[in-house]
Amino acid sequence: MHVDHLLRLDRLDLSLVWGEESLLGQEIAGVTATDLEDPERFLQPGEVVLSGLVWWTPDGTPAKTDHFVSALRRAGAVALLAGEETHGHVPRELADACRRHRVALIAVPPHTSFRAITEAVYLRQWGELSRRPTGHHALPENVRLDLDRALETGATAGELLDRAFAHLGSPACHLLTASGRTVTRTGAAAELPAAAAVEALRGGRGTTLRVEAEGTDFDTWYLHLPEEGQVPPRVLHEISELLGRHRRRQDQHRAARGPAAARLVEAIGALRADTDHLRGVLAACGLGDRPAYTVVVASLEPHGDAGADGIAALTEALGHLTSVAFAVAPCAGAEVAAVLAHEADTADGGADATRDRLREVWPLVQACRPASSWQAGLSTPVTAPGELNAALTQARYALAAARTTTRPAPRVAGLHDLDGLALLLGGIPDAVREVYRETVLGPLLDGGRSGSMLLDTLEVFLAHDCSWTRTAEALHIHVNTVHYRVERIEVLTGRDLSRLDDRVDLSAALLCR
Repeated sequence: MHVDHLLRLDRLDLSLVWGEESLLGQEIAGVTATDLEDPERFLQPGEVVLSGLVWWTPDGTPAKTDHFVSALRRAGAVALLAGEETHGHVPRELADACRRHRVALIAVPPHTSFRAITEAVYLRQWGELSRRPTGHHALPENVRLDLDRALETGATAGELLDRAFAHLGSPACHLLTASGRTVTRTGAAAELPAAAAVEALRGGRGTTLRVEAEGTDFDTWYLHLPEEGQVPPRVLHEISELLGRHRRRQDQHRAARGPAAARLVEAIGALRADTDHLRGVLAACGLGDRPAYTVVVASLEPHGDAGADGIAALTEALGHLTSVAFAVAPCAGAEVAAVLAHEADTADGGADATRDRLREVWPLVQACRPASSWQAGLSTPVTAPGELNAALTQARYALAAARTTTRPAPRVAGLHDLDGLALLLGGIPDAVREVYRETVLGPLLDGGRSGSMLLDTLEVFLAHDCSWTRTAEALHIHVNTVHYRVERIEVLTGRDLSRLDDRVDLSAALLCR
């Protein structure tokens, strides 16, 4: 295992502070955790050093930092993994010292435990040993042959997991996604809520091993055993490799269904609904003859490859829903759309339940890529294929409103969430908002500094329920000045601020800025 392999482990969420390519290519021989000021005598060549930086203080001398890093260099350490929990960051003088002494420096976020890093290193090393040609496998031959036959005959992930662990006494084991969704579990494993599963993956108790497959940040699989030491590492790696083969086959089948999903999204985006064609593409996606459908449109920012990342993110989020089949495909621009087929007719309460469940898991999915920000809009349920085109329009409108709301991201919005003028206007296309704003406020927008002053006055005046006195107090001006400015606003806009409908027009125009 090399230093840069640690940076590629998504579940550890490590970040490189400094390190040249040649240093990151060094092989890791072991791990030592220390907060001694001079740890040289306790280190072995080739080790990575974990330090919580308890020895470092902001008011200390740079010489202490230099002495610590030079000790690592003399001992032959290949990298320093510095925890951010104690000080909230990795000190700059530590980075400077690592650069001088050519020791790679990696930041460890507070939510990643040193134990998780240690286990990752040693499990990887055991896996590399098990992959070397030794003439034998860790799994008993009869078990390995049985698993190979089961894989070839199309066994599910759950069947493979149960068979793989049966000869070990069937210990508790979960197969989890990066967002905490349980793909399957052995019979001895208790149900694990998604939030608790994410905490377990981030370095809690037990053993966690990534299943190597062509996944994304959002849909990577992990084997998690809540108890340590129940399964030999080489055995666990062979089971992981088996599940990786199963996952690659599953991905191939999913990719084969991609064209049908793309035709479905294209059909619901057509200007006119073709009911017969919609029924056909729904059937091709396995969604035919269902009592109700919901359309979801999501946008991932930065969106990257909408054909992979966006689809993977939305697919993972929808995978947390129970009793819902769905098809996902790219939509307009960087958006992705999904058609959800419900097993039973859904009234408004069912739509709200779908939205609420997505809101619960949305932060878990976004946490798979913390730098991302994404929103989704949901339509109301429809009961006929011919209504899916209108449902797509609804979902896009709700998505546009979600992008403009002040609620913390990630955000999931339905039409019932459009309970205010600002949210309602948020769904209107930008070009339409711009024309409306310029039509209503044009003279104020073109008035330079005086126009800006009048716009500020109008905003404060409306915010204070058209109270002359409170507006004057808020702007720190005389009440007569407020009267003068409001009169100018009315003359320039042709609106009467004593009329409710004119006040609403001006308020809407301000919200369109």
